[in-house]
Amino acid sequence: MFENIHLNTVANSALIYIFIIVGIRLLGKKELGQLSVSDLIFIMLISEAVGDVMRATNDSLLGGLIAAATLMLLNHIFKYLTYRSKKFSSFIEGHPSVLIRHGILNREEMKKNKITIEDVEQAGREQGFGDITKIALAILEVDGKISILKNENIKTQRPI
Repeated sequence: MFENIHLNTVANSALIYIFIIVGIRLLGKKELGQLSVSDLIFIMLISEAVGDVMRATNDSLLGGLIAAATLMLLNHIFKYLTYRSKKFSSFIEGHPSVLIRHGILNREEMKKNKITIEDVEQAGREQGFGDITKIALAILEVDGKISILKNENIKTQRPI
């Protein structure tokens, strides 16, 4: 694109940045606050695919854009499949695990997920519980966060 390698790096970086921002917006990604497994892998691969391209010559710019577009398309397909299929979603994203039910630790789930009592106690303190035996329900969510519910927040949920 440019004879000067530094100007070329600036131009490639700007083009890839704009391309990825537009691509993510077109695919409907509104926020990155809660990353799923596929989102995290997508972000890691995008950075790998375009990292060298930003510093390279114009010859590889198209290759980087094609790689980024391919990853965006695959991420979109995975999102669609996880939305449409509960089995696929469970396979890709996992499922929540109950760590505490009515103040009783589920040591089997904690061991399976490599969660220590200290991890659960910390999550409890962060949500206002000094004593984990007072927790009605603690759930390890698929995003790795521990959700804690009080007794009054537990209701029988009916499908919508």
